[in-house]
Amino acid sequence: MRSRQAAALAAFATLAAVLPAGCGGGPQHPPPLRQFSTTYAFTVSPDDSPPHARQDIHYTIQVLDRKTRQPIENGEGQLFAESQDGAKTWDGMAYGPEVGTYHAKLNFVVAGTWAVAIRFHSDSLRPLERIDWMQDVLNDRDTIIP
Repeated sequence: MRSRQAAALAAFATLAAVLPAGCGGGPQHPPPLRQFSTTYAFTVSPDDSPPHARQDIHYTIQVLDRKTRQPIENGEGQLFAESQDGAKTWDGMAYGPEVGTYHAKLNFVVAGTWAVAIRFHSDSLRPLERIDWMQDVLNDRDTIIP
């Protein structure tokens, strides 16, 4: 009986030590945004969300063929945004080292609500397709309470 209690106590102690590490102990990354155009499936992952004004926000954008789910290699695209006040920011999407993955960086110059979009095509013979979303941008002094 005593060995059962010791084994149960050891299992509980191990579980208690492992759970905090797996439940938010490390750095948190925002969930990706998933959107679809006519031909493509986009997974947009910013390194910080919501972003803060006047800070570089790096985006990783995975592009797949919507029907076949195959990665789109060496496509062309642009990530761009405009604030309610008319401020603009944009960057070309640089292809990867990861297959079907592109990288871009935005710097939102003012806080507020921004309209963000991606224009993309797999090659210059295909039409540009566009996805859009709205993004809140915080001041540097704003904090998020979980």
